[in-house]
Amino acid sequence: MHTPLYIVKESPVHGRGVFAREPIAAGERIIEYTGEIITSDESSRRAEASGGPINHTFFFSLADGNLIDGGSNGNDARFINHSCDPNCEAYEEDGRVFIHALRDIKKGEELNYNYALIYEARHTPAIKKAFACYCGAPNCTGVMLAPKKRSRKKASAE
Repeated sequence: MHTPLYIVKESPVHGRGVFAREPIAAGERIIEYTGEIITSDESSRRAEASGGPINHTFFFSLADGNLIDGGSNGNDARFINHSCDPNCEAYEEDGRVFIHALRDIKKGEELNYNYALIYEARHTPAIKKAFACYCGAPNCTGVMLAPKKRSRKKASAE
């Protein structure tokens, strides 16, 4: 087994983070995001049981509507933090998620990707605070949430 390209340690951004153990080339596959595959309903149940808002977890959404729960049988990928100016990107291939380098990454640099979390309910100040971003990037939006899609016409029933 080869030595991983990364190491997990305390992050200046949030909790634990994942850092490059050696230089990583742009486009290189770094790690697979693993965990238990669960349904959307199960993710809601688990989020409610943990007392946090939905998506404020190690859940990774898949194209088929299921999620990977990195907190259940997951690996070190769950410790990769969010950034508004990421050096990595997550790709889904055949129901599996892989983290790739978006650009060359220096040894010791923290790995990150843009979570762009989908939160359907209103983005109230309390929700924005719950999903606050501390990445420190010059283009930081202040939240880990994807922008709400604006509809062209007002829905008749709200």
